[in-house]
Amino acid sequence: MDLFDYMREQNGKTEVPLAARLRPTTLDEVVGQEHIIGRDKLLYRAIKADKLSSIILYGPPGTGKTTLAKVIANTTSAEFMQINATSSGKKDMEDVVKKAKDNLGMYGKKTILFIDEIHRFNKAQQDYLLPFVEDGTVVLIGATTENPYFEVNRALLSRSSIFELKKLGTEDIKILLKRAITDKEKGLGAFNAKIDDDALEFLSGVSNGDARNALKAIELAVLTTERDNDGYIHITIDVASECIQKRVISYDKNGDNHYDTVSAFIKSMRGSDPDAAIYYLARMLYAGEDIKFIARRIMICAAEDVGLADPNALVVATSAATAVERIGMPEARIILAEAVNYVATAPKSNASYLSIDKALAIVKSEKIPQVPTHLQDAHYKDAAKLGHGIGYKYAHDYPNHYVKQQYLPDELKDAKFYEPTDIGYEEQIVDYFKKIK
Repeated sequence: MDLFDYMREQNGKTEVPLAARLRPTTLDEVVGQEHIIGRDKLLYRAIKADKLSSIILYGPPGTGKTTLAKVIANTTSAEFMQINATSSGKKDMEDVVKKAKDNLGMYGKKTILFIDEIHRFNKAQQDYLLPFVEDGTVVLIGATTENPYFEVNRALLSRSSIFELKKLGTEDIKILLKRAITDKEKGLGAFNAKIDDDALEFLSGVSNGDARNALKAIELAVLTTERDNDGYIHITIDVASECIQKRVISYDKNGDNHYDTVSAFIKSMRGSDPDAAIYYLARMLYAGEDIKFIARRIMICAAEDVGLADPNALVVATSAATAVERIGMPEARIILAEAVNYVATAPKSNASYLSIDKALAIVKSEKIPQVPTHLQDAHYKDAAKLGHGIGYKYAHDYPNHYVKQQYLPDELKDAKFYEPTDIGYEEQIVDYFKKIK
């Protein structure tokens, strides 16, 4: 190490961003991602045993992909090398491969190559790596914010294990923020800062699972806030809001305001007011509401309030739920808005919802009658001797593929459960029954 390297290292300890300084060096320091690095999970055991094979880490920004790579670098006995796909080319990979071959041939030492944003490499660049991953010259760790099944060479994927990192939960973010303001060695502990509970709650919520965003905000708050008379830097919710450039709105995910907003959102869709529904959607998104929770409410409304007046509403809502989970914010807002507008403007009928509740009420309160004999299964041995299936009329043998016969048990033969309206597609259902009966 020369003088310039030494000075760069010393300055880096104080000048690099807080998120980089706070990066864990051991697995036990990592917060979140228990589904892949819990103590009983494969990745945790592989890292601990230094028996890692090629892997692809993918997930939203700020979820710990680079952090995991750094932990591996600190844990492994292999040579650890890192390149970024946005600024590296084939020449850089050739240099890595040459060194990896030397390590393996001369010292019997493995080389782990961490490629950040691997999706930025084109097909030819990814193809170049393939034989060296396959023969074990390098152990690949690829990190990407994009779905690797679409962005990474299929052959490379087949030789790697895929691990999806999830957005950090609010409790995970709180742990990191508390660590940031108390850690005197790597964090901001020397500044004697305090953070109010509501400010902590706010930052952990609006960071939307991105640890980097939360840590940038708390660092800015500490470095730009004057000390109080007691000598402490006091981080209030106003300071937190200013530092993350997001206005505080009243929205406690466990309180009345949360339920009031959700209630207004659903009632606006049910009441066919797309403007109000979109407004309440915006309030929930701005406050950091879980997009999967919102998507579930839209699906429920599509089934309960739109029903068969427009059967496509549930298809749209379900597709939106799948899409937002795959894509995430901020683009998920567009998908949710499309689903909300569709459900809000669709014709409405709760006939399907009422039908199942009527039927459940009877099932719950009355004795369960026998299935009519002609509808019972006639395929098993001796069924005919018992009369099962005898007299059943096969609908497709009759005009309009319909024949009148009794399907309900005798005790309920006149019961009516589903009563379609004359709205939307249900009008066609009514006309269909008029035609065939």
